[in-house]
Amino acid sequence: MKHKNESINYLDLIPQRAETLRWHTDEQTGLITLEVENTGLFNTIAQKVFHKPRTTQVHLDETGSYLWPLIDGQKTVADLAECMKQQYGEKAEPLYPRIIKYFQIVESYHFIRFLNK
Repeated sequence: MKHKNESINYLDLIPQRAETLRWHTDEQTGLITLEVENTGLFNTIAQKVFHKPRTTQVHLDETGSYLWPLIDGQKTVADLAECMKQQYGEKAEPLYPRIIKYFQIVESYHFIRFLNK
């Protein structure tokens, strides 16, 4: 069995937010909360039997809340990294490993997808 050993350059990728994902900004803190709807058979059973919520709230931190509205399906990760560098300066360092990890995580939860991956 051959393994695909393909290196992905995340800085060239163009992220786009999931269209079905709702989100809002807290007026006091300015932080963003994503509202993830729990769908599927297992979640329906858990909602009825264990009284689990229909939606889960994911609270983004300061840098995640800054990046989230900038994800528009046109800017690359490198463009977004540059915006973050201008906004936070030295506080954003190590910039590229942090921003790549951020996008790996939000992609793994299907909050975004990459248009050119």
